[in-house]
Amino acid sequence: MSHEDFPTDGPAVVTCGLPYANGDLHIGHLRTYVGGDVYARALRKLGQRTAFVSGSDMHGTPVAVNAEKAGVTPEEFALSYHEVYEETFPKFNVEFDNYGHTDDETNVEVTTEIVQRLIDGGHVYEKEIKVAFDPVEDQPLPDRYVEGTCPYCGEHARGDECDEGCQRHLEPGEIEDPVSTLTGNPAEYRERAHKFLRLADFQEYLQSFIDRLEGTSNARNQPREWIEGELKDWCITRDMDWGVDYPEEGADDLVLYVWVDAPIEYVSSTKQYSERVGADEYDWEETWKVSGEIVHVIGRDIIQHHTVFWPAMLRGAGYNEPRAVMACGFITLNGKGFSTSRDRAVWADEYLDEGFHPDLLRYYLATNGGFQQDVDFSWEKFRERTNNELVGTVGNFLYRSLLFAYREFGGTPDADLSSEVRERIGDAIDDFQQGVNDYSVRKAGDAAVRLAAFGNEYIQRHEPWKLSDEDPAKAQVIRDCVQIAKAVGVLFEPIAPEKCERLWASLSESDSVHEVEVDAALEPPAEEFGEPTELFEKIPDERVEELNEKLDARVAESEAESEGGDGADDDDTDESGSDADADLEPLATDRIGFEDFQDLDIRVGRVLAAEGIEGADKLARLEVDIGVEERQIVAGIKQLHDLDSLVGERVIVLANLEKAELFGVESNGMLLAAGEDADILTTLGDAEPGEKVR
Repeated sequence: MSHEDFPTDGPAVVTCGLPYANGDLHIGHLRTYVGGDVYARALRKLGQRTAFVSGSDMHGTPVAVNAEKAGVTPEEFALSYHEVYEETFPKFNVEFDNYGHTDDETNVEVTTEIVQRLIDGGHVYEKEIKVAFDPVEDQPLPDRYVEGTCPYCGEHARGDECDEGCQRHLEPGEIEDPVSTLTGNPAEYRERAHKFLRLADFQEYLQSFIDRLEGTSNARNQPREWIEGELKDWCITRDMDWGVDYPEEGADDLVLYVWVDAPIEYVSSTKQYSERVGADEYDWEETWKVSGEIVHVIGRDIIQHHTVFWPAMLRGAGYNEPRAVMACGFITLNGKGFSTSRDRAVWADEYLDEGFHPDLLRYYLATNGGFQQDVDFSWEKFRERTNNELVGTVGNFLYRSLLFAYREFGGTPDADLSSEVRERIGDAIDDFQQGVNDYSVRKAGDAAVRLAAFGNEYIQRHEPWKLSDEDPAKAQVIRDCVQIAKAVGVLFEPIAPEKCERLWASLSESDSVHEVEVDAALEPPAEEFGEPTELFEKIPDERVEELNEKLDARVAESEAESEGGDGADDDDTDESGSDADADLEPLATDRIGFEDFQDLDIRVGRVLAAEGIEGADKLARLEVDIGVEERQIVAGIKQLHDLDSLVGERVIVLANLEKAELFGVESNGMLLAAGEDADILTTLGDAEPGEKVR
């Protein structure tokens, strides 16, 4: 691993977090996989030798629980969804070099080898712990077979994670008031011997690793609390029949915790790819054991696993560490979370069945906000971005310029590329490369869209249709426009590979748009090409109305069935990490007088400093300038915002709230924010700190 700008001499591997093989895919899930595919394609465009791998997560209690409900074995259940995923990803032009699964022979072998290295290195030990048991059925209750109360925040939680509260990883025996999810019986704790990875062995290493880690800022900031505080040892075994056996005699009744063998699939999948194409083309050991560039693309709900547990395992087993972790935000639907039980989702197959091209969704997911920010999907917004940007900007320039070139010159005019356009394309290449090195799929995609916007302005400014055939400026302008069109095809391919393949064919280029690198953007276009067709079509308003009606009717029907007792009882937090039922609270019926409102002293402030509070999952300490003085305010935004990026931002503060002490830190005021994701309120204009909100 070099930490040099891409491209580097070593091989790269881009991985995506493994989908649990226990449910259908919707567009909320696709953000991670589209983002990973875009990033892998963009690396190749820079000339970086790259493998793109992932696989299905076959093990763990979610699969076992759902398989039991379905009346089939966990293997049968998981394989059925694995096959669905294998078929679905290519339909969205997500093309893994290898897509395996955690129960295949390769992953079992690699997992066993890595865990054995940890054992041999003295990093694994055994101790007696409390394990939840169903006393009626007399069976252990690992992970999601038990629910109860989080010991840290008091919210309802699953056995392995406080999914409704602080998002903290929970060890066996930690959950309070345990209840069996199988029978509803109160559970009891019994002593049981389990295996632990001694994370304290890696604390100093992890503290230096997190400072080296690249990627999105949330992946660096969120785990610091664990790494810099008391690092608890990690239970790596479970009382289950479904999983990879713990590799030690006398432990036949234990399997490895799913978060041990799941990330190892990244290694296994890379190995399978290398074995298929040969080590001369791609050597998995060079990547994972020597000096490869490892980039993980994940949802932000599994940051801790990829920045604490996983690098510790790699370090203990003598493997290379990740270079970067890109953690994406969640997807909401019309401002609400996806709910699989209420059928409030846009399913992957449904999107395609409605006749929409996959590249339209790829563009929406990849370029709609920063990668770590939450993104809201609605059919209205989808139509607007398609019509305004893909049709109005990219498609409009490509069609009008290439059609003019075809009709007037039969292809590319015989003229030299102007210095202005050469420089502008060079700038677009630089922007594209900077986006890749900033781990920003949006910046990489925007480079091509901005170049197309320049092309529209360029052709409009020169108006070649008004020039005579004898005027050399006419050929010059169209020569420039064809070059811009070719450059757009090169730079936009990672976002819209299928559409750019069609553009490439219309330009009569002989090589593959998927294989050329960014330098091809400035190579001369073909002298002759045929009549182009429009790449993108507008989505009419009535289509959006129709789609919204379908969604509303489906949700209403599902809710009616649920009220009748026939609805699904699955949990409503899906694997994309979005809260499933973020329904808006009803308006308060009690009104207040204007005088009561005037009693609230609400001020504009500017954040001077922001840092997490040690030991608190959600709380951060802010220093805020409110004009007349500086205040210390405690806010529950630690896991929801990049604290460093808040410095200098304007915020809205309730200044005359009574002081409070939270986690031993005094809070003198309240930061105002909206919703469960703490969308911090700010000002539209340039109001100064201390200005009163009226």
